Amino acid sequence: MTKRQTGKDATGQLTRTAVIDAALDVLDERGLDGLSTRAVADRLGVRMNTVLWHVKTKARMLELMADAVLAGIRYEDLPDAPLQRARELAGRYRRTLLAHRDGSALVTGTYPAEPNTLRFADRLIGALLEAGADEQRAAWTAWTVNYFVLGLTQEEQAAPEAEESDKRLAQAVDPAAHPALQQVLPHLRHNFEERFTFGLEAILSRIPA
Repeated sequence: MTKRQTGKDATGQLTRTAVIDAALDVLDERGLDGLSTRAVADRLGVRMNTVLWHVKTKARMLELMADAVLAGIRYEDLPDAPLQRARELAGRYRRTLLAHRDGSALVTGTYPAEPNTLRFADRLIGALLEAGADEQRAAWTAWTVNYFVLGLTQEEQAAPEAEESDKRLAQAVDPAAHPALQQVLPHLRHNFEERFTFGLEAILSRIPA
């Protein structure tokens, strides 16, 4: 078994990092609804109190997990142009969330002021400031990007099969009762990649080029 599977460090002692690694494994296997400190303890082969000694509470475990998810964002080879850098950062954020089952729901439900979360926010705000946004606009645009990415990605991860979902929507829309929806129905399909690009451009268009 690997160190991640055993939950032990080189000296054979359980670490908080190992607990969070195991929790992410449980998340990927069972989803957020199936995640519990007991499930993490069972995976590690230890008592639940041992897990709680490292993370204190389930809420704190979720915060640490969310920050560990954001550790997956890479910062090498970012574009020099600040707005393009902001676009790339947002895209990497989305892909990192998608890399974990219910990754967006996990991050949405927490507010971790932790190293990886702060690092991403700092890089995104830095790009917006460099692009010419004033301090308030940079901060609020970063919040807006964050909310947009989390919301769209959470919908994407929770969505049923796209074809079936699109069919259900088409059946539910009554042309007489919902004429506007009927008119735009072809554009309401589950094309998440295109919707992400459109929404991000709409947000960043308010930053001076």
